[in-house]
Amino acid sequence: MGEEEEDNQLSPLLPSSSTSSVKRTGTLWTAVAHIITGVIGAGVLSLAWSTAQLGWIAGPISMLVFAAITLVSTYILCDCYMYPHPHYGPNRLRSYMDAVLFYLGEKNHKVCGVILMETLYGSTLAYVITSASSIKTDKDQMSSVLCLFCAWLSYRAIQKSNCYHREGHNAPCSYEDTSSMLLFGAVQVVMSQIPDFHNMKWLSMLAAIMSFAYSFIGFGLGLAQVIENGTIKGSINGVPTANIADKLWLVFQALGDIAFAYPYSGIVLEIQDTLKSPPPENKTMKKASIIAVSLTTFFYLCCGCFGYAAFGNNTPGNLLTGFGFYEPYWLVDLANACIILHLVGGYQIFGQPVFAFAERWFINRFPNSWFVNNYYTNKHRWFPSFQINPLKICFRTTYVASTTAIAMMFPYFNQVLGVLGALNFWPLAVYFPVEMRIVQKKIQSWTRKWVVLKSFSFVCLLVTIVAFIGSIQGLINAKFE
Repeated sequence: MGEEEEDNQLSPLLPSSSTSSVKRTGTLWTAVAHIITGVIGAGVLSLAWSTAQLGWIAGPISMLVFAAITLVSTYILCDCYMYPHPHYGPNRLRSYMDAVLFYLGEKNHKVCGVILMETLYGSTLAYVITSASSIKTDKDQMSSVLCLFCAWLSYRAIQKSNCYHREGHNAPCSYEDTSSMLLFGAVQVVMSQIPDFHNMKWLSMLAAIMSFAYSFIGFGLGLAQVIENGTIKGSINGVPTANIADKLWLVFQALGDIAFAYPYSGIVLEIQDTLKSPPPENKTMKKASIIAVSLTTFFYLCCGCFGYAAFGNNTPGNLLTGFGFYEPYWLVDLANACIILHLVGGYQIFGQPVFAFAERWFINRFPNSWFVNNYYTNKHRWFPSFQINPLKICFRTTYVASTTAIAMMFPYFNQVLGVLGALNFWPLAVYFPVEMRIVQKKIQSWTRKWVVLKSFSFVCLLVTIVAFIGSIQGLINAKFE
């Protein structure tokens, strides 16, 4: 069965934007860059707070467990890309939803579609919220070493850092978030016109470098603070609370934050579809996942543990913009500049699959519409020529506007991350991959492999439930306090 026949068998609603005519030029290192851009994001900034809630033993162990679950999920999905043979195919399932439809059928495909779109949408929403901690339009604050960047985009956290540096650490240096989110949304309206995943290598590379930069700065500042303190703060039990119920809510929310920081299941197959072969795409993707998850886990542990060791019970919800660190102010400025540059790329990593899904649906639904199918070439002597499509401009702009509006309504960093992480962790990172594995390998019910896979899925479901409950309780408290 050829690729054309394969595509005809799959649903016209599939979100894959790639076609057989697309030349795959991705390598191990471009895949690593895509993964790091997708994984290291808003979540890393909350890990010190999460470690503080869980304590010195449960905190690091939780991060390692979620890293292991992420790798298991990724390995399963990598082998789903090609069929009937995972190495030689010759047929491809180019997205997560393609795979669910092929292995689990139409009903699961529809459920998965709702969850996956919500996950990707939620991730972009979280990136807008995170940006508000680092962006702020104000032309009066040009004192940092990043003044060239500030001439175009001034940073809220940089403003606060400079304010604390000038006025003292107890000064009332606070700025509203609305204009910050609007500015970030305006940037994303422009960036969202990138055609598809295959055109994002340069953006992912830049975003990956920035994510390493601010993670390393967070780790370095935490280590320096521990050395300055002369002691390691924190305890085995984590931050004390007035009663057991409050402690459980915080622990559950912390698990939700860690869950948000890791899985990238929804974009595994899109990334794998950019890879050239030989070697087989699944081998390259597995190597890339090991490298990327190992590197991110190292930085996660460093940021989480050293952040907690530095501040103990006073660990801020956002390690870099919660202002546990005040000096050196120029280094905090640099870290927040890196965060912004990473968020710009990370938003697109999660937004592009949604764009592809919606636009493919419109193309199949309205095959004769000029609004959907016509492209217009725009030429300008100062810029390279580019094509404009009315649907892409309208839909992608509306998408960015909606994430910005919701983020302005719920600007609660830790709580929103916890809800999103808990809501999406089990179905996408565990349930669907496990069920696809059972179907793909024809594993019989109640055999040893079947029991192991089902038990693994059930335990992860329990973790998701408690994390979701704790995060919802935290979000309600934050909203109505």
